[in-house]
Amino acid sequence: LQQREEKQLETSVESLISRVAHVKAALHSFIYKLENEYERLMWPSVLDNFALLSGQLNTINKLLRNEKTPSFRNQVIIPLLLSPDRDEDLAKLTEQRLPVFSHEIVPDYLRTKPDPEVEEQEKQLSAEAARMGVEVAQQKQIQALNKVCSGLLEKLNNPREERDAESISLRQNKQYFNPADTNTLVGAVAFGRGLSKCRPAGPVAPGHPGPGTMMGGGTALQQAAIGGGAVQQAGSVVPQQQGQQGKMASSIKTNIKSASSSMHPYNR
Repeated sequence: LQQREEKQLETSVESLISRVAHVKAALHSFIYKLENEYERLMWPSVLDNFALLSGQLNTINKLLRNEKTPSFRNQVIIPLLLSPDRDEDLAKLTEQRLPVFSHEIVPDYLRTKPDPEVEEQEKQLSAEAARMGVEVAQQKQIQALNKVCSGLLEKLNNPREERDAESISLRQNKQYFNPADTNTLVGAVAFGRGLSKCRPAGPVAPGHPGPGTMMGGGTALQQAAIGGGAVQQAGSVVPQQQGQQGKMASSIKTNIKSASSSMHPYNR
C-alpha cells in the first residue's frame, strides 16, 4: 500500500510539473510580446493570451482536486542537506535561479505562509471587508462606475461644431505649396529660365537637325517672340538685334522645312 501511494504521488508530481511548465512557457511568450511587440500588439491577442493562461490554471486546479491526486498538504518537505557551496545539479534543475541551497535561502523557498508584513496587510484587508457591508460595497462600485460613464458620455457629447471648427482652422493654417518653387516652375515652363541649352556633340548632316538644334531653335524662337512683343510695346529696338532675330527665325524655318521635306514619305 505504501509503495502504491508513493508511485501515485510521484505520478501526480510529474503531471503537475508538466502542467506548470506549460504555464511557464505561456507566461514567457506573453511577457516577450508585451516587452518587444507592444507597438503592434492588438487587444484581441492580449485577451487570447489571458484566456490561455486562465485555461491552464483551471487545468492545474482540476488536477489538484482530482480524487486520484493525493493531498499535497499532507506532504512535508524537510531539507536533508544545507551547504553554502554552489550545487551545479540544483542550478541546472532550477535554470540557474537557485545555485545554492543554504541556511539563508531555505526559509524563503520552503515557506508555507506569507511574509509577516504581507500577512498583516491581508488581515487588515480582511477586517475592512468584514466591517464593510455588502450594500455599502455595491454602492461604492456603482458610484465609481457612474463617474466613469459620465466622463465618457461628456467626451462623446462634445459638440460637432467645435470639432469642425478645429479641423477648419487646422486646414487653413497648414500650407500645401511653396510660392518660390511655383514661380521657378512657371518661369522654366513659360520662359525657359534655368534650362541649359543643348548643342550637338559632332557634325550634323545637312537637312537632318540634331537633338540640340531643335532645343536651341525652340529657345531662339521664344527669344524672337519675346523680342517681337517688345517691338510692339516699346516701339524702338536696335536694328542689329532685329536682323539677328530675323536670321535666327529664318534659319529655324529652313531647318524645319528641310527636315520635313527629307522625312516626307511621298516626295515628288
